[in-house]
Formats: sequence, structure tokens, C-alpha cells
Amino acid sequence: MKTPQQQVLARIRVCMAIIIGGLFISGATAFPLETEIGWLTTNMQALPLTIQNWLSNIYSALRDTNKQYPYLAYGTDWLAFAHLVLAVLFIGPYRHPVKNVWIIQFGMIASVAIFPLAFIAGGIRGIPIFWQFIDCSFGIICMIPLYVAHKNINKLRGWYAKEGVTVPDI
Repeated sequence: MKTPQQQVLARIRVCMAIIIGGLFISGATAFPLETEIGWLTTNMQALPLTIQNWLSNIYSALRDTNKQYPYLAYGTDWLAFAHLVLAVLFIGPYRHPVKNVWIIQFGMIASVAIFPLAFIAGGIRGIPIFWQFIDCSFGIICMIPLYVAHKNINKLRGWYAKEGVTVPDI
């Protein structure tokens, strides 16, 4: 039977696995963007017409841009790479949550920072408001496991302090 500390550590690790997995999937799926959006425009007739039109417009822009200026997709490649690197960053709190709580806090700050970026840059770039809200949903979704992990890390920290134990290498 697991101790309460082991149960809390397991919850933290599940939260970190969700974050790592989400960042990895976000990164891996940013490389074949034209292919993915093309598939969506072909296979998602159940979506509202507004979204279908938006995705169709995005696909046309990606296809045309990639044909004429393929090097512009290099920026998306770097975006994908950044997501993969950020996934690696969260291995720290998976291994040693109390020692790496700052990474959880960094993730929470980044989750909140999605909102001004989506609304400011989205407005400047002419992104429809419904898409800006979709982008913001990633901040909300990410915040949930980060908050749960942070709360549980504080529990662990409290137990260690109460027992007069230095933070162990778990």
C-alpha cells in the first residue's frame, strides 16, 4: 500500500505526464501543418460553416505559401521545436517535483500569458474571435494539471518541513 506521500507524488507525475504529452503532441503536429489542415478541410463537414470556411482559407494560404515561399514554414518548425523542448523541461518536476516547483510556476505563468497574446496578436493579425478563444482554451486546459501539481507539491513540501526532512531525491 502506498503512503500518502507516494500517492501525492503519483498525482503530480500524472499531471506532468499530461503536460509533457500535450506539449509533445503540440510540437509533433506543428511540423505537418499543411497536411493536417488539408485533412481537416476534407473530413470535417460536421463543423459549423464559419469554422469550415476559416480552415479552408487557412489551408489555401498554407498551400500557396508553401509552394511559393517554403522557407516561411521554417518559423513553424521552430515553434514545433520549442514545444518539444518545453516538454523536456517538465521532466524536472516529474522526477523531483519539490525541487523543480519553479517549472510548474513558469508553466502557470505561460498559461495565463496565452490570453493577452491571443487577443492582442490575434486582433492585429485578423484572427477571428472564435479562433482566439480556441487558442485561449489551451491555457485553461494546461492550467488544470499545473494547478493540481502545484497544490500537491505544496502538500509534499509541508510534509517534508513537518518531518524536518530535506527534500529527498525521489
